[in-house]
Amino acid sequence: MDTLHPENDRLPSPPLISDRVLINGVITPLTLTADGELQWTESGLRKSTTEKEILSFAVEGNKVKLKTLVERRGSICCGGSGGDYARKDFVFEPLYDESRKLWCDKLRQRLDSLGRPKRLLVFVNPFGGKKTARKIFLEEVKPLFDDAHVQLDVQETKYQLHAKEMVRSIDLSKYDGIVCVSGDGVLVEVVNGLLERADWRTALKLPIGMVPAGSGNGMIKSLLDPVGLSCSAASATVSIIRGHRRSLDVATISQGTTKFFSVLMLAWGLVADIDIESEKFRWMGSARFDVYGLQRIICLRQYNGRILFVPAPGFESNGKPASYNVDKESSVSDKTVLGYQGPDTNLEDLEWREMKGPFVSVWLHNVPWGAENTLAAPNAKFSDGFLDLIVMKDCPKLALLSLMTKLSDGTHVQSPYVSYLKVKAFVLEPGSRIDEEDKEGIIDSDGEVLARGRRSYKCDEKALMSYGKLQITVDQGLATLFSPE
Repeated sequence: MDTLHPENDRLPSPPLISDRVLINGVITPLTLTADGELQWTESGLRKSTTEKEILSFAVEGNKVKLKTLVERRGSICCGGSGGDYARKDFVFEPLYDESRKLWCDKLRQRLDSLGRPKRLLVFVNPFGGKKTARKIFLEEVKPLFDDAHVQLDVQETKYQLHAKEMVRSIDLSKYDGIVCVSGDGVLVEVVNGLLERADWRTALKLPIGMVPAGSGNGMIKSLLDPVGLSCSAASATVSIIRGHRRSLDVATISQGTTKFFSVLMLAWGLVADIDIESEKFRWMGSARFDVYGLQRIICLRQYNGRILFVPAPGFESNGKPASYNVDKESSVSDKTVLGYQGPDTNLEDLEWREMKGPFVSVWLHNVPWGAENTLAAPNAKFSDGFLDLIVMKDCPKLALLSLMTKLSDGTHVQSPYVSYLKVKAFVLEPGSRIDEEDKEGIIDSDGEVLARGRRSYKCDEKALMSYGKLQITVDQGLATLFSPE
């Protein structure tokens, strides 16, 4: 709750209700303005709390208790801990029964007008990261939702793709949103499940919220970091409670008639190898990427191949002009499939350009952060209709080690060894390793293996696609997220 100094007072907003009440045993004027701000005087100081800080209210006897959550912003607040926030209750006592009823009516009307979620479907992934999702949910997430009077239907995921299966078939009409207490993996499952529904257009308007409880947490970091909030369970939960929404681009990755819908990234080469092969160190949490990344740089691999792309305006100088014969099988919609089939884009009419290998790394990003400590694509936007492409062709090992230390602040993209651009469409034609041509690589999308080449890590395991040409297109603002602003 902010202390207002008289010299900083704004022009007063008209009151919805104003009356004298008891605060700490003292009769005090209390006003609820049309802007949703509560104002009063306490110990000679004017004070206020905004609707943004109010989680809910309850009547206890003759008193009205407002449950609030105040941003710390470096200040010391009393109340419970919560990272960027502190819990603090404000209690007042109207002098008459009619006054109390009127206060409750006005507060309820004001909170109801904010469009906050009232009932949510929550997926908790007990297997992700350091396996702390259940503890995070019970100790940090659920108490905040309870204080905000949000009803929860909680489902622990029991196996991979469990969330996708549920979302694809469940009645979503009773929910105001879906929450993933996990890393980024369950979010990807939820988006793919929504896109496979017959009513996908309606289903995609349902906002999805993330609470960080896995190894990656790139999406929620990308949402919280720009507004100065830490990547914590409390900050993420409060963002969901407040109910703000934003659109998110969705990329369709196609190979023949097989499709995968991506919201985070696609990687091939160094980044994919680190992301997937480091799973043997999953017990280390996000530190696994640093430890295995060092190992992979020391024993650096390069891959043959070719990439084609349609550059965004301003990036036409990258690569060389190229012609591209569109994969007809990938671009034709399957009329027997009820779900989303990808964007309706005429790829043959676009101005394609190409880069040829060998490559150290090819990385496509939809949002800025790939993980809590990896600002992969600092210029990426949630719904600009483009993917950010980060390409590294040849780089000395010492320079590469230096680059890896710059991933935390995004300055790696300024390196002369890195090409960084925005693209509207993209094609990957992956090849073999240049030192051992009988060995191929891994293609990784959103932290999961999309394709495994010959003699690659766990190459005997089944993957969704084969290690060959992939076509990627973007649909602007297709999905919806809960957002802090």
